[in-house]
Amino acid sequence: MEFTTEPFDLDEAPAHAVVAREVVEAAELDAVDVGPFGNTAEGGADRVLTAVDALLRRSLEAGATRISLQVNVVGAAVEGEGER
Repeated sequence: MEFTTEPFDLDEAPAHAVVAREVVEAAELDAVDVGPFGNTAEGGADRVLTAVDALLRRSLEAGATRISLQVNVVGAAVEGEGER
Protein backbone atom coordinates (compact mmCIF):
# COMPACT_ATOMS: atom_id res chain seq x y z
CA MET A 1 0.00 0.00 0.00
CA GLU A 2 0.98 3.60 -0.51
CA PHE A 3 -0.47 6.45 1.51
CA THR A 4 -0.14 10.08 2.47
CA THR A 5 -1.97 12.10 5.09
CA GLU A 6 -2.72 15.79 4.91
CA PRO A 7 -2.41 18.64 5.72
CA PHE A 8 1.35 18.74 5.18
CA ASP A 9 3.72 20.51 7.52
CA LEU A 10 7.36 20.41 6.43
CA ASP A 11 8.63 22.01 9.66
CA GLU A 12 7.23 19.41 12.04
CA ALA A 13 5.37 16.13 11.54
CA PRO A 14 1.70 16.71 12.38
CA ALA A 15 -0.05 14.41 14.83
CA HIS A 16 -1.91 12.53 12.07
CA ALA A 17 1.37 11.73 10.31
CA VAL A 18 2.94 10.47 13.53
CA VAL A 19 -0.10 8.28 14.21
CA ALA A 20 -0.02 6.88 10.66
CA ARG A 21 3.65 5.97 11.08
CA GLU A 22 2.97 4.30 14.43
CA VAL A 23 0.12 2.26 12.92
CA VAL A 24 2.16 0.85 10.03
CA GLU A 25 5.24 0.24 12.16
CA ALA A 26 3.16 -1.73 14.71
CA ALA A 27 1.29 -3.75 12.06
CA GLU A 28 4.05 -6.37 11.64
CA LEU A 29 4.16 -5.83 7.89
CA ASP A 30 6.97 -7.20 5.72
CA ALA A 31 8.35 -3.83 4.64
CA VAL A 32 7.62 -0.26 5.74
CA ASP A 33 9.13 2.89 4.24
CA VAL A 34 8.02 6.19 5.80
CA GLY A 35 9.01 9.44 4.14
CA PRO A 36 8.00 13.10 4.11
CA PHE A 37 6.03 12.90 0.84
CA GLY A 38 4.76 9.33 0.80
CA ASN A 39 4.77 6.09 2.68
CA THR A 40 4.72 2.47 1.59
CA ALA A 41 4.12 -0.81 3.35
CA GLU A 42 3.97 -4.40 2.15
CA GLY A 43 2.56 -7.53 3.66
CA GLY A 44 -0.08 -10.20 3.53
CA ALA A 45 -3.64 -9.18 2.70
CA ASP A 46 -5.05 -9.62 6.21
CA ARG A 47 -2.32 -7.58 7.87
CA VAL A 48 -2.46 -4.84 5.22
CA LEU A 49 -6.25 -4.57 5.44
CA THR A 50 -6.13 -4.43 9.23
CA ALA A 51 -3.45 -1.74 9.02
CA VAL A 52 -5.51 0.25 6.47
CA ASP A 53 -8.53 0.23 8.79
CA ALA A 54 -6.47 1.43 11.75
CA LEU A 55 -4.59 3.93 9.61
CA LEU A 56 -7.77 5.56 8.32
CA ARG A 57 -9.54 5.65 11.67
CA ARG A 58 -6.64 6.83 13.80
CA SER A 59 -5.27 9.38 11.31
CA LEU A 60 -8.67 11.01 10.94
CA GLU A 61 -9.09 11.07 14.72
CA ALA A 62 -5.67 12.76 14.96
CA GLY A 63 -6.65 15.57 12.58
CA ALA A 64 -6.00 14.39 9.03
CA THR A 65 -8.24 16.20 6.57
CA ARG A 66 -7.33 13.98 3.62
CA ILE A 67 -5.79 10.54 3.27
CA SER A 68 -4.67 9.31 -0.14
CA LEU A 69 -4.40 5.54 -0.30
CA GLN A 70 -3.51 3.03 -2.98
CA VAL A 71 -3.50 -0.73 -2.46
CA ASN A 72 -1.90 -3.03 -5.03
CA VAL A 73 -1.92 -6.81 -5.17
CA VAL A 74 1.53 -8.01 -6.18
CA GLY A 75 2.60 -11.51 -7.12
CA ALA A 76 -0.75 -13.25 -6.67
CA ALA A 77 -3.73 -13.94 -8.89
CA VAL A 78 -6.70 -11.72 -8.20
CA GLU A 79 -9.88 -13.68 -7.46
CA GLY A 80 -12.07 -13.86 -10.54
CA GLU A 81 -9.27 -12.81 -12.89
CA GLY A 82 -9.54 -14.57 -16.21
CA GLU A 83 -13.10 -15.73 -15.56
CA ARG A 84 -15.63 -14.44 -18.04
